[in-house]
Amino acid sequence: MAITIAMFNNKGGVSKTTTTFNLGWMLAERGHTVVMVDADPQCNLTGMVLDIKKEDALDVFYQENPGRNLRDALEPAFASRPKPLEAVDCVEVDGIENLYLIPGHVGLAEDEVSLGIAQQLSESVQALKNLPGSFRFLFDKTAEKYGADYVLIDLSPGLGAINQNLVATADYFIVPASPDVFSVMALESLARVLPRWSRWAENAARLDALTSADYPFPEPDLKFLGTVIQRYRLKSGTATEGFRAYFDELDQEVETVLAPALDTAGLLLPEAKYKEAGMDGSLRLISIPDFNSLVTNSQQARKPVFALTKEDTESRGFVWDTQKASIDSFHQLFSDLAERIEVLTS
Repeated sequence: MAITIAMFNNKGGVSKTTTTFNLGWMLAERGHTVVMVDADPQCNLTGMVLDIKKEDALDVFYQENPGRNLRDALEPAFASRPKPLEAVDCVEVDGIENLYLIPGHVGLAEDEVSLGIAQQLSESVQALKNLPGSFRFLFDKTAEKYGADYVLIDLSPGLGAINQNLVATADYFIVPASPDVFSVMALESLARVLPRWSRWAENAARLDALTSADYPFPEPDLKFLGTVIQRYRLKSGTATEGFRAYFDELDQEVETVLAPALDTAGLLLPEAKYKEAGMDGSLRLISIPDFNSLVTNSQQARKPVFALTKEDTESRGFVWDTQKASIDSFHQLFSDLAERIEVLTS
């Protein structure tokens, strides 16, 4: 069965989507089959894969590809239709083999209320019992269709019912963060929220109404893989002084607040596993500096920064030599990240 990893932080602007896309591509490059899920109604991950530059491009895609997005695929469960959930006909990602996408839908947020009610009242209202287990059922069904090794879920920055469900029913989660005061505050919030979500999932898995549903609620076994720190500038090969101070604060917040809370809730892997992956008490998977000028090239080519070619950048001479060095550096960083995830999830 595929390993499901949620990218989650209740703070926005921490490169969750970029991490999902780059990590998915790198895992595929390393020989794995990967299904990415765009569970953010903003659909930024979908925009990184599909050519949706035109204003109505996403609507046209929905019309021409009925059922090929997360919301439509879940519609039989949410609309209580007499039709079973089926594996999604994923979008193949151009430029790399064995990387697929379940596109997002801007209307997914409209299902938030229905799911929230279901997760509170599913034991007493039979019509709602299929909703809490429907997401994971759909992901597993789709992963089985493609023979996927990993399912990577890109989530919105929020604490609503959909994120609660998708994090709590995942196998693992990663917290992307930035070296700033708001990410430090977000870690404090996660230390309170994630154990609560875990308790909810444990209780849900014991409800007869949910275990006997058409889409049974899975037995939770969520574990924390670590943080990915992004969106900072380098000077002479290291983070600038202002960012370094927040690196220290983030590390301290993980070691003294987040990790103890997760450990108490049973959400950490054994310490030896993190050490096997070359990680210390800060549980930082990797630190990735800003892509700077390569961001535009990446967006235009719809491929990760580390996969850009000379033709993609349209650069020559010294400029290309400098960019090539950065591209090679990013390739090594994401390769290291993927290798650590392989070790932690083995």
